Amino acid sequence: MSGTEAIRVVVADDHQVVRTGFAELLGTQPDFRVAGTAADGGEAVRVCRAVRPQVVLMDVRMPGTDGIEATRQLAGGGPGAPRVLILTTFDLDEYVYDALRAGASGFLLKDVTAERLFDAVRVIAAGQALLAPTVTRRLISEFAQQRPRAGEPAAGRALATLTPRETQVLRLVAEGLSNPEVAARLVVTEETVKTHVSRVLAKLGLRDRTQAVVAAYETGLVVPGSGPPT
Repeated sequence: MSGTEAIRVVVADDHQVVRTGFAELLGTQPDFRVAGTAADGGEAVRVCRAVRPQVVLMDVRMPGTDGIEATRQLAGGGPGAPRVLILTTFDLDEYVYDALRAGASGFLLKDVTAERLFDAVRVIAAGQALLAPTVTRRLISEFAQQRPRAGEPAAGRALATLTPRETQVLRLVAEGLSNPEVAARLVVTEETVKTHVSRVLAKLGLRDRTQAVVAAYETGLVVPGSGPPT
C-alpha cells in the first residue's frame, strides 16, 4: 500500500450506536476511509466483497450469520482477503478462540481507547497480527485448554517441512515471545528472527503470526502449561 492510499475499513456490529461510533471515530483519521458498515455477518461478507477493504472490525455475536462464520468466509477468500479484527466485550470471551481459529488476525476490546483503535487498524493493515506477547501467553494457552483438538495429519506434515531453527522460532513465538525476545534467546538479530517467521508462515500456508501461534498449539508442537521451550 502506498503512503498516500487510505486504509479501507468496514465496521460490522449489530448495535447501531457502536457501529456508528467506531465508523465516525475512524473517519477522523486522514489515513483511514470507512468503506462500509454492516449490521450482521452476512451483510459484512457482502459489503467486503463489494468494497474490498483491508481491515474489518467484526463483532462476534450478531444475528443470522455471526462474526465467526463471517470471519471464516472472509479469511478463506484468498489473496486480497481483508484482515479481521474481532471486537469483543471481554478479553477472554470464549468466542474469541473460535474467531482466531476461523482466521481472525487479532482482537480488540470494545472499550478500547481511540489511539489504541487507530494503532490496531494500522498494525492489521500492515499485515501484522494483533496479539501482544503478554496477551499471547494468556489467551492462547487458555484457548488451547478450552478447545483441545488433535493435530490434523496435514498440519503435522507441514510442520515436518520446517528446519530445526524454524521450529524453535515457532515454539518461542507460540510461548508469547516478541521478535526481540526471540532474538535474545537465540542470540541472533531481530532481522534473522523476522526472516524465520516469514519462512514459517510461507511453509505452513499461514497469513500471520496469530495463525502460527494457533497452529503450534493445535498440532501439539506446544503444550499449554509446559513452560517456555529451551
